[in-house]
Amino acid sequence: MVSSLSVGAQTQDTTSLQNRIFRLDEVVISASRLQESLLKSPVSIEKVTMQDFRRSAQPSFFDALENIKGVHLIVPSLGFKVLNTRGFANTTNVRFAQLIDGIDNQSPHIGAPVGNALGPSDLDILSVEIIPGTASALYGMNAINGLANFQTKNPFEHLGLSFQQKLGVNHLNDKAITAKLFNESNLRYAHAWNDRWAFKINGTFTKGYDWQATDRTDISPTINASAGLTGADNPAYDPVSGYGNESANRRTLTLANRNIVVARTGYHESDVVDYHFQNLKADAGLHFRPTKAVELNYTYRIAYLNNVYQRSNRFQLVNYLLQQHAFQLRGRVFQVRAYVTSENTGDSYNLRSMAENIDRGYKSDNQWFSDFQARFRQVQNQSSLADALLEARTFADAGRPQPGTEAFTNSLARLQNINNWDVGAALRVKAKLYHAEGQWNLTEEWLEKWRKQTGIEILAGFDHRTYAIVPDGNYFINPVSDSQNLTYGKTGGFVQITKVLFGEKLKLGTTLRVDKADYFTTKLNPRFTAVYSPSQKHHFRASYQSGYRFPSIFEGFSNINSGGVKRVGGLPVMSQGIFENSYIRTSIDAFQAAVNAGVNRLGVSKRDSLVKSNLGLLQRNTYTYLRPEFIRSLEIGYKGLFFQKRLFVDADFYYNRYQDFMAQVEANIPNVSTLDSLGYIMLDRSKQQRYRLWTNSKTIVRNYGASLGGRYRFMQGWFVAANATYTQLDRKEANDGLEDGFNTPKWMTNVSVSHANLFKNIGFGLSYKHQSQFYYQSFLVNGNVPAINVFDGQITYSLPKQKVDFKLGGTNLLNRYYFSILGGPQIGGFYYVTVTYR
Repeated sequence: MVSSLSVGAQTQDTTSLQNRIFRLDEVVISASRLQESLLKSPVSIEKVTMQDFRRSAQPSFFDALENIKGVHLIVPSLGFKVLNTRGFANTTNVRFAQLIDGIDNQSPHIGAPVGNALGPSDLDILSVEIIPGTASALYGMNAINGLANFQTKNPFEHLGLSFQQKLGVNHLNDKAITAKLFNESNLRYAHAWNDRWAFKINGTFTKGYDWQATDRTDISPTINASAGLTGADNPAYDPVSGYGNESANRRTLTLANRNIVVARTGYHESDVVDYHFQNLKADAGLHFRPTKAVELNYTYRIAYLNNVYQRSNRFQLVNYLLQQHAFQLRGRVFQVRAYVTSENTGDSYNLRSMAENIDRGYKSDNQWFSDFQARFRQVQNQSSLADALLEARTFADAGRPQPGTEAFTNSLARLQNINNWDVGAALRVKAKLYHAEGQWNLTEEWLEKWRKQTGIEILAGFDHRTYAIVPDGNYFINPVSDSQNLTYGKTGGFVQITKVLFGEKLKLGTTLRVDKADYFTTKLNPRFTAVYSPSQKHHFRASYQSGYRFPSIFEGFSNINSGGVKRVGGLPVMSQGIFENSYIRTSIDAFQAAVNAGVNRLGVSKRDSLVKSNLGLLQRNTYTYLRPEFIRSLEIGYKGLFFQKRLFVDADFYYNRYQDFMAQVEANIPNVSTLDSLGYIMLDRSKQQRYRLWTNSKTIVRNYGASLGGRYRFMQGWFVAANATYTQLDRKEANDGLEDGFNTPKWMTNVSVSHANLFKNIGFGLSYKHQSQFYYQSFLVNGNVPAINVFDGQITYSLPKQKVDFKLGGTNLLNRYYFSILGGPQIGGFYYVTVTYR
């Protein structure tokens, strides 16, 4: 399963896999919000169906999406995976929208989905449509990188009881731990009382042991190089997968006539997280058809999560609850949706805050550094510099809670319930998202005669969304009134006009979208498309469009104390006065490094002159309040059929221009602002108010890419597919380093071969994935992610009469551990067996 045209007839689930008929006239709806031929879609769109998912070697339909042309899947944890297309990926992907039957399933305060936590199960998925490129003109929900629409099975068409049991194992040949079992159970039941009333229920329970983040690479290996302290001797050692020893947890000390940066000891991630995960999700839907052409349904979805989640920091989600109530009314020419999504983070906590406050819980920073200095002075003449520093650390760490002890466990439990990251670690957020939208095809019935005469079709739509956040006093506050919820809304609408010309060989389209969000002026998003079809087998497309991304709740309104650094939203209501009076932290770091290097070279007596001579390195903050992020995108493409329609080819090329990236800048406000004392204040972190502010990068970024996919269906039932995606960061103008990292491989390649019934109901599938090395940039860690070469495979056995399918499969069959992202876990082989009754 690789190609964009992996499509199938909508057959009943009772049809055996080997007898399914695949056809090449599939219909999609996401590209234009109207039913249209996939071959004639005006923008790039990929579609895969349940038949393709069964052919794939991945354990779930969501995992299988990484095989789609242009899709980049990153894996922060086994229970949380993130989709992206066309660059600028991150673990909280607010640039890529994820829908279920047209309904957004994001977590309100995050502004992005938590993987497939609230999404459909393997038994209920019908198909997935992915637009790998900006879709803002039609959807207006920050889909500037792309959109995935999961379509589920309707209970009127897909009836009966289905059950799936999946058993797996991972961590084979893992040096850290023994092999661990994985279990997932899926249930679906759908029933129609008559041709008017039907319902369905789905449930999924997943339990396993997560991939571990154990990267011990030092993030700051040269911070003490001027003092001759590197490698194991570095007293500011800051491992990637360690917390409590970051920049906020270290100080510059004058020791042995040198300036030496010393960090607190901290803990490894495995000390403060439980890698056992246990997730539950379910949904129930009631459907009513007053007429054959109109359907009304109500759907309730719930997800209960206990696993690791990653954004700027990594979090342990504990009793994290998502719920959604949705109503939809759909007819032949109209549809209306209204839904509310609620989020309660339960007993979740921040791993970094947990580690640093376990340290601070037994001894304050001031006391620890005082003890460290005192002991160093006692032993500095008896040992080498490195040994004296180690002895000073051992002395200062006396009484420090050790992992596995009762004291450590008690500290972890206590801090998990303190909702203040200066002294605790709790994540306590309650948030809701309210959304309503509708669309109407004006020319399908109302202006039908005019449409037939002119060939013009008009579609109009509207939407409104409001976020409501309960201030918790730590993560969010309401600066106006703590007794009132934070609210943030957006209203928009669009009109789409299409016209066919030259005997339906040319189809032109124009879309204009208008959006008005709180705190911002009205924004316009146009889209222009053209599809030229010289024959039924060949289709050329071109489009130009723009898109805006408005700040998420977190980016606009956050107000978090974390490790002595306050992370503040970029709206004026939150950050008034901070931008105007602060200095850029990178310039402060450069100033401190220059002074420390000079002191270590010339001696402490030269400190005053070094401070004065390096003052020019300090830079005032020139950034300001948030603006919407903006993209312009040009795309051309081709879809074609060859060799009696057995070979399908799909190609596209795009060029994007981004500006006003929403990003974070670290800036400090000195407690004293006079020039004479400024330098000395900037040498001492304890005398600065430290902030991380959401703002806009000054960089204009251009990137481009191309992809080519093909699949060939042989007469004998063999199926071969391949695709390749090239993505390139073109250039940056006015580069300031604040923009999100491109975080995308230059090359992604997928090749697969499969046969649904090779011998007596036995089928197989084998796939290969290559992903080139790429540079990963985040607030957690920067560096190169090595190239990935992975083989996946599966064998199926079907019992058509019994309606039972068996699947034995594995991903990363060779069990060569790799990183999907930096700061995340290493991923090894995953081997499973699935039994499905349909």
